[in-house]
Amino acid sequence: MPLERSTLLVTMQADPASREIITSVIGELAKIVYLDDVADAERGTTFGLATAVLSRNTAKELRDDEAEQLRGARLIQYVSAGIDFIPLGVFPETTMIAGNGGGYAEPMAEHAVMMTLAAYKRLMVEHNQLAIGEFNQFKRNRMLAGSVCGVLGFGGIGIETTRLMRALGVKVHAINRSGETDQEVDWIGDTSQTDELLKNSDILVLSLPLTPATQEMIGERELQMMKDDAVVINLARGEIIDEEALYEHLKATPAFTACIDAWWVEPVRHGRFEMSYPFLELDNVIASPHNSASVGRWRPIALRRAAENVARLFRGEDVLFQVPPGDRMM
Repeated sequence: MPLERSTLLVTMQADPASREIITSVIGELAKIVYLDDVADAERGTTFGLATAVLSRNTAKELRDDEAEQLRGARLIQYVSAGIDFIPLGVFPETTMIAGNGGGYAEPMAEHAVMMTLAAYKRLMVEHNQLAIGEFNQFKRNRMLAGSVCGVLGFGGIGIETTRLMRALGVKVHAINRSGETDQEVDWIGDTSQTDELLKNSDILVLSLPLTPATQEMIGERELQMMKDDAVVINLARGEIIDEEALYEHLKATPAFTACIDAWWVEPVRHGRFEMSYPFLELDNVIASPHNSASVGRWRPIALRRAAENVARLFRGEDVLFQVPPGDRMM
């Protein structure tokens, strides 16, 4: 059943265009309060009235000990899809925490296809060869059609990626927790069948959240069972792959390609960019600065999707993309 008159507390900065989006989604379902508009003396009272919170990063938006005052809130909804770097342990385990699953799926899916094509067509390799005067016109490259794309993390990003891949004639194998889907795939399995996915994939897309269970789930053993000329694309979190194992595998297997968008140490999460191994010196690495979601015109769409998930709470519907206590990293 719909909740009685509720309050949505927006803790992030919201310009007029963002406020218009939030209002258009929430409507009369709840009173909307923006923390930037609240006087210091009224902040505590405001936290106590919040039914739900809409945030980019509560760790930056709340002052010391203010998270404690949100214990009455039923939902903390983030605009970001990946929230492993935000301290969620300050909230009770009974409080629903939700990421913006699929909020940026379409631009990230395009990025995955772009990286795959760059690897299959040897784009970066031949660019560098041309720069030194080598014109390898007859060096064989590959077609996507007929390849198998394996997806670890078959949520919004994975589903959108495979939609684009299928349009190019790629077969789709996917893993999710249930081993079931209503999406069009050629094979679906649960996490116990990950080895089968790895062995059969020409392309491996990582689009799953970082949790205690997924941290370094791709290590030396898993890389060794993949095809020698496979392409792995990490759109998720660097820590899902063992960094040393990947570097050593790339050096030992030159036909294997790593497309790295998500790194192990990044400015947003760690305050700096850092590699423990010189990946960028390898010809079989294609790199981007975790900008797969950085499409300017997409931010309003992602905000709308996060607000729509909050609206589900106010309408008495199930909140999507919840992060259970066991999956919270901090």
